[in-house]
Amino acid sequence: MSIATPDPGAVRSDADADAPLSLTLTDPERHEFDAVARQLATTTPELIDDAKWVAAARELSAHLPPRLRQVIRAYRHDPGEDGTLLLRNLPVDPEVLPTTPTVPESVEREATVPAAVAVLIAAELGEIAAYRNEKSGALVQNVVPVPGRESSQSNAGSTPLELHVENAFHPHRPDFVGLLCLRGDPDNAAGTLVSSFRRTLRLLAPATREVLHQERFTTVPPPSFRSGDSAVAHAVLTGDPEDPNVKVDFNATAAVDAEAAAALERLRDAFVEASTSVPLRSGEMVFVDNRIAIHGRSAFTPRYDGRDRWLHRTFVLLDNRRTRGSRPGNGSVLD
Repeated sequence: MSIATPDPGAVRSDADADAPLSLTLTDPERHEFDAVARQLATTTPELIDDAKWVAAARELSAHLPPRLRQVIRAYRHDPGEDGTLLLRNLPVDPEVLPTTPTVPESVEREATVPAAVAVLIAAELGEIAAYRNEKSGALVQNVVPVPGRESSQSNAGSTPLELHVENAFHPHRPDFVGLLCLRGDPDNAAGTLVSSFRRTLRLLAPATREVLHQERFTTVPPPSFRSGDSAVAHAVLTGDPEDPNVKVDFNATAAVDAEAAAALERLRDAFVEASTSVPLRSGEMVFVDNRIAIHGRSAFTPRYDGRDRWLHRTFVLLDNRRTRGSRPGNGSVLD
């Protein structure tokens, strides 16, 4: 039996080892993926949050195009300097989409082809997950502008969204965050900002990094997650000093003393300096490694005409066993 070897062009966007991971599907690969997504979308009970449907997604993900599975495996092993994976030419047809939702807490419950695309890729990367107190535990969440919430620091806003680790306050925050673009911003103004500590590290003095490794910071949960307890002091950087994990939300993380506050401000400046913008178009999906990279959003002006920017968001965990005590019935939703 002959086994095809990985195509180097399917792993890095160019010969540079530091280049972000990316892959553009060929049209035959897109057609192949579309067939798998349609099979999943019509699988009984056609409900995204149903355990049987999620199990079907896990099985069908093995039938995704081989090059796509190769690049996902490479990204899972090492997310690279930028901590991102960008996939293009996915089977999303903007011409058959309904109007962009405008209601608060918008989610997808009934299976659709775009939702199946997002879940299949998430299932190949790891274990798809959600949080009971966030959008009612929906596995596929809509990121759309909502009238009246333009200035909110949330996925419903349209003003600049501060750089953050997703659910930085949570003991089981996602390992990866996926954003699938169904409909891009008509004005091409909105961009997903991403910044990796693997690039930020070189911009910080050793003394600053030492402070950030100390438990001198607190991160406040959003109102839906609060239980009445005060935030526990934590370090912003943990693990290997040369390649640490990051735990920070610049809208919710505060320092407990002046020296720590100065270090936090220098970290934010470094993240901003090292940040890049990913202006997603229809059929593109970006994953952010939530352990080493932070993300945000640039400002844009919604039109509320049914054709505003529309993303599907998914969360992925690598170690399902680690979160077992927080997932009733061994399901996908953390309490």
